[in-house]
Amino acid sequence: MKFKSTTFFYKYFIMEKRIIEVEQVVVKFAGDSGDGMQLTGTQLSNTAAIVGDDVSTFPDYPAEIRAPQGTVGGVSGYQLHFGKRVDTPGDYADVLIAMNPAALKANAKMIKDGGTIIIDINEFTPRNLEKAGCEDEKLKRLYENYNLIEAPITELTKESLKDSGLDAKSIARSKNMFALGIVYNIFDRPMDHSFNFLKSKFAKKPEIAEANMKAMKDGFNYADAIQAMPSFRVESSQIEKGKYRNINGNVATAWGLLAAAEKANLPFFLGSYPITPASEIIQEISYRRDLGAKSFQAEDEIGGIVTSIGAAFAGNFAATSTSGPGLALKSEAIGLAVITELPLVIIDVQRGGPSTGLPTKTEQSDLFQALYGRNGESPVPVIAASTPSNCFDYAYAASKIALEHMTPVLLLTDGFIANGTEPWKIPAMKDMPQIKTKLVPKGTTEYLSYSRDENLVRPWAIPGMEGLEHRIGGLEKMDKTGTVSYVAENHEIMSYHRANKVEKIADFIPNLEIEGAIDSDTLVVGWGSTYGHITTAVRELGLEGKKFAHVHFNYINPLPKNTSEVFAKYKNILVCEINMGQFIHYLRMKFPKFNYQGYTKIQGLPFTVLELKNKFIEISEK
Repeated sequence: MKFKSTTFFYKYFIMEKRIIEVEQVVVKFAGDSGDGMQLTGTQLSNTAAIVGDDVSTFPDYPAEIRAPQGTVGGVSGYQLHFGKRVDTPGDYADVLIAMNPAALKANAKMIKDGGTIIIDINEFTPRNLEKAGCEDEKLKRLYENYNLIEAPITELTKESLKDSGLDAKSIARSKNMFALGIVYNIFDRPMDHSFNFLKSKFAKKPEIAEANMKAMKDGFNYADAIQAMPSFRVESSQIEKGKYRNINGNVATAWGLLAAAEKANLPFFLGSYPITPASEIIQEISYRRDLGAKSFQAEDEIGGIVTSIGAAFAGNFAATSTSGPGLALKSEAIGLAVITELPLVIIDVQRGGPSTGLPTKTEQSDLFQALYGRNGESPVPVIAASTPSNCFDYAYAASKIALEHMTPVLLLTDGFIANGTEPWKIPAMKDMPQIKTKLVPKGTTEYLSYSRDENLVRPWAIPGMEGLEHRIGGLEKMDKTGTVSYVAENHEIMSYHRANKVEKIADFIPNLEIEGAIDSDTLVVGWGSTYGHITTAVRELGLEGKKFAHVHFNYINPLPKNTSEVFAKYKNILVCEINMGQFIHYLRMKFPKFNYQGYTKIQGLPFTVLELKNKFIEISEK
């Protein structure tokens, strides 16, 4: 197979190579799941963050652990957007690096017109084309409007490392570093940080580190020698001074829980069962034994949550993590945490459903399950994070509510922000909000397990302490005393106490803040992980002279106290979400008098900024 690369002319030429000056750029790596695309993308995103760029990433994993090699179902991708004022991983790639025909085919619709496609031409064999379901002539026509560069990446990697002493398999694994070197050259980014990573990762096998570094250098030099390669000058962002690191949502969630435990001066316990895409949370907690954290990998989802409830009963700050199917299994035990009124954080990293559904794809379709997925009147506060880095903030906020209001709290993230990364300014613990627990001090002589303060919060006593003996469990308890009660009137009193306690949390959460054009006729509403795409769409339309207001919900139950007041200012309320319209139905129940319209997507992918802008304009022109 032989492609013919098209020629593009740009305004700037330096040393006969075109220089494209941009504020932001989108790059995507794509290949087989064993080609190291996630590692390659992570290295570029970490380097971009270190040199001061805004960065947002979107790792895209295949659903099967090992799909047949060379097939579209086995393509693994990593998209990153870096430069100045970046809030999303980008809609379409400026540069696509495709390691085989399947990767090229899978990303056919994700490249900007006139963009650059770099392919490993050595992998475009008749056999690989057949496995990918590609036709030679059809691909030629499909990509004739792009700057297509046929790079013999596999062949050049073998030539680069022929004297390395490594076996053929190890040499083949290094081709992702050759591709990374090409990209570092294109965007004028240093290789030092990746060199340090390789030296650390392969400290016990320095020959592998040296081989990968040589492949990267040779990829860099190859790009320097090929005049067809573009060269981008990307404008860096002006960021606030501080110490930063690149972080994904799962790690940020884990660290938010650990920070809350430290602030509350409590031991931390996480009981969980591994499930995609939430498994990294328990992995990260397991690394933090130095902080006194305890992690328990249970035999199933039910075991994960009930051990956490037991830890909370014993005076630990406890949490459990899962995804949608696991949340369904935990529902009975969440009811137990509700009726015992014990502090517990339940993290649901949402994914495409129902059932096993799309385990590696993103969705916001667990909202109703979080709000109502339990038997009986079982109210639970629900919070949703909206970016990878603020998963830390909302994990901390969920922990604070759980510990100060003696209730389980559901924290919703999803696969998009859980796996996506962005730079995060590391906060100082002294600047984090105080957490005041309801633990009964030693020496207390008068104690009733279900007495309540002005916010209807019951006290928390460690079992085994003299004078604080008490009884809790799944059976209804008598108001104040906590003895088992079958009195009908008492059950109603306790049900309202539990519900009203959750409603009172609205006094402790921030009001909605309006972004964009406050005086617009249309208010765009989002919740959770749709924030980056919506705020970018509103901002870009504002620069084009089109006015839209935007509010974003992170607190779902209870809703902010000024929600109705904000909604009353607007003629149209457009609710955007990655499901079939769960939040808009919830808002209609709470505030039925307003004019709502919905815009939804359930393709396992986040919105694109372009489709949101088109929808906003359509609504405004009606």
